[in-house]
Amino acid sequence: MASQAQLAMLDKIKTQTGFIAALDQSGGSTPKALKLYGVDESAYSNDEEMFDMVHAMRTRIVTSDVFNGERVLGAILFENTLDRDIEGMSSAHYLWEKKQVVPFLKVDKGLAEEANGVQVMKPIAGLDALLSKAVAQDVFGTKMRSVVKLANEEGIKAVVAQQFEVGKQIIAAGLVPIIEPEVDINSPEKAAAEALLQAEIIAQLDALEEGQEVMLKLTLPNEADFYKALVDHPKVIKVVALSGGYSRDDANAKLAQNHGMIASFSRALTEGVSAQQSQAEFDETLNNAIESIYQASKS
Repeated sequence: MASQAQLAMLDKIKTQTGFIAALDQSGGSTPKALKLYGVDESAYSNDEEMFDMVHAMRTRIVTSDVFNGERVLGAILFENTLDRDIEGMSSAHYLWEKKQVVPFLKVDKGLAEEANGVQVMKPIAGLDALLSKAVAQDVFGTKMRSVVKLANEEGIKAVVAQQFEVGKQIIAAGLVPIIEPEVDINSPEKAAAEALLQAEIIAQLDALEEGQEVMLKLTLPNEADFYKALVDHPKVIKVVALSGGYSRDDANAKLAQNHGMIASFSRALTEGVSAQQSQAEFDETLNNAIESIYQASKS
């Protein structure tokens, strides 16, 4: 049975205008995220110090006055952030109780080697324990990423089948999964891959049981409104878009052409903010980013 907090979160995601902040860079992508923020690898000497610094960056973002539930619907965290505090509260509770921002948790353990033009997820060891921890902290949902590089039907079937298999485990634990089969923006077969991907996702959605609902996180498609059938599907709570390597301006322009999709940007959200900025400069840069992504998500 969903808690009052979860019901309020579900209502917010379903009905309010806004976007999801992806603050879930983990082990492999953290040095790159810190470098873009103006923190060089020479500033830390081990993983613990690195994660301290990235947590300080995320804390600065979510505690900023411009970051709140009026424009930011949700935020995706990774486990290291879930285990840490922000201003004396657990990160997930801080987001919801202080900011009215819905917390999500990245649960995948990275990608397997490429086969059949795709990378499925590595096995997620200890998933049930992780989901229990998330539920105990009033997390609303999860996110897990696979990658599609070519229009290979067998590969795409494997990616989508795995996503939905794990998704059902997440639903059973009382959380809402964000299914994320990213199509590489540089794929030479991007449009064909998107067509195969949409067909597979619809087949899996149609097979869900009563009461099973998911969110989808997809690469911005080549053709505007290509994913309309997914946006309108009764089993889909929300379709969110990843920036996928596009600049913020490009990602926003493409997003505005896809009605009913909202942003779930990571690098495109933090583009331009840096550790060296004064608080006023930081807030202004972040506010401009949030406002532009919010406007693009309103279409």
